[in-house]
Amino acid sequence: MSNKGSAATPGRNVVVVGTQWGDEGKGKLVDWLTETAQGVVRFQGGHNAGHTLVINGVKTALHLIPSGIMRAGVKCYIGNGVVLSVGKLFEEIAGLEKAGVEVRSRLRVSEACPLILPFHAAIDIAREAAKVKAGTEKIGTTGRGIGPAYEDKIARRALRVQDLKYPERFATKLRELLDLHNHVLTTYLHSADMAWDDKIAPYMKDGAIQFEPVYAEAMQQAEQLKPMIADVSRELNEAHKTGANLLFEGAQGTLLDIDHGTYPFVTSSNCVAGNAAAGAGVGPQLLHYVLGITKAYCTRVGGGPFPTELDWETEGTPGWHMSTVGAEKGVTTGRSRRCGWFDAALLKRSAQVNGLSGLCITKLDVLDGLPELQLCVGYELDGERIDILPMGADEIARCRPIYETIPGWTETSVGVTRYEDLPANARHYLKRIEETTGVPIHVISTSPDRDHTILLHHPFHG
Repeated sequence: MSNKGSAATPGRNVVVVGTQWGDEGKGKLVDWLTETAQGVVRFQGGHNAGHTLVINGVKTALHLIPSGIMRAGVKCYIGNGVVLSVGKLFEEIAGLEKAGVEVRSRLRVSEACPLILPFHAAIDIAREAAKVKAGTEKIGTTGRGIGPAYEDKIARRALRVQDLKYPERFATKLRELLDLHNHVLTTYLHSADMAWDDKIAPYMKDGAIQFEPVYAEAMQQAEQLKPMIADVSRELNEAHKTGANLLFEGAQGTLLDIDHGTYPFVTSSNCVAGNAAAGAGVGPQLLHYVLGITKAYCTRVGGGPFPTELDWETEGTPGWHMSTVGAEKGVTTGRSRRCGWFDAALLKRSAQVNGLSGLCITKLDVLDGLPELQLCVGYELDGERIDILPMGADEIARCRPIYETIPGWTETSVGVTRYEDLPANARHYLKRIEETTGVPIHVISTSPDRDHTILLHHPFHG
């Protein structure tokens, strides 16, 4: 089904973003759309992301490598906007190679990616522990060093992939970083008093990260990584000019965006579609279509406000139904996802900041069997009615959802591939989502399997 143009005809590019708090099912859609693409690009986040693909009943979890890797012949790119743990990257490569997927010749890693190193994870973990000790609410990070790595990037002191090619330069910069971060760890976060797991302990002595094990590991990894290091920005622009269709794969979700999410309960990067340009090194005019992925209900992992959250732990409740039928466990962390009703006011905010061209609704089948559904169409905030999610956690925490009741359906929607074969009430529910959010639904997913997808409008076909 390749739509690759001639050398004289530039390709068409699609951005896929999550519109809620992540875990919307982006991985399946990226894999499915890659049938029409020649390249797939990750442009932000780190290995705190988790995308699950189910192909012919076999489940594969990816954290750094773009989901397009499961399609033979497709090139995959890790853009400069990603913070990279080289060790985790090679763990993922090894798992894919064990499953018979060829990776190394198809994967290109930007030389401008900031590196995640052991002290970043140590700081991340120690900060969350300090919040618990002080009795304040945790941010809910994955403890993988993503935030501290982005801090080094913004402070203009990060070690980047390109530094791995120059051992002396790498060593000098590493010593400077260790001086700074070990001071924070030992004097402010009291790391010597903490019990460290076997992922951090080998690098540490008396609460401080040691130079030698970090440096030796990095130099060993550098030799394996060098064949994959590339000027990703240049390669993407050249691929576009010669007719390749490119798919830009977002991680996390819009409401975890550092600027537009439920701040401070957010991630450390921009998750919105516009960052595909900055995080990959292409001009914004090359982003032709933005597909927003949203569950047919809402979920959230970690702390922070969630206006439509339900009781998802009591058996027999709608929230429990979503949690159990939807198998709502985080791909990366294994944490249970909080569950709630679909929030159209939240989706309006996501549509606004992403410039959505169309929606893909995932996990519609999870709602099979619920006698009635509630659709959030706005909130009451400080005595006034509003119809769009406000900015920041403090205001959102005060929002009280305003619901519209919609009848459910008893028929199954699992595996349906034609819109007209969906239950009538399911079609009505989807229509109300379109009407209340103002965004057309172009794709519907009716199970995790690649082939269980209803296509109403193809993002790559204009």
